[in-house]
Amino acid sequence: MKPVNVVVASNDPIAAARLAASLNQHFRSVAVARSLQEARAAIAKNRAQLAVVDLETLGLHEVQQLCREFRHVRVICTHRLADEEMWAAALAAGAIDCCYDADVPSILQAVNRNMARAHSSAA
Repeated sequence: MKPVNVVVASNDPIAAARLAASLNQHFRSVAVARSLQEARAAIAKNRAQLAVVDLETLGLHEVQQLCREFRHVRVICTHRLADEEMWAAALAAGAIDCCYDADVPSILQAVNRNMARAHSSAA
């Protein structure tokens, strides 16, 4: 996987630290934000290409704002009770996937799928 900077947006410090530690094994850098304003600042400061956003921290409207404001950033939504309805709403807001908040393998799969798709369309 190419080097990617990530921002994890979650207002749960324990869950955010756990997810950041797991993601740190797979990506160049991982920063944690606890609000929309912190997420915006962290994305810009770290030149993030990926944001993993807890839907209990940022709502779908805020996810949509992030996707519009940072078009180069891929957003993956997470939620402790993620389901198909939430997944569809997250995709409609501009996210590339919606997973359970501790499901690191699904987050990595979403990134890999998206990068493969972007690479094949660029070729």
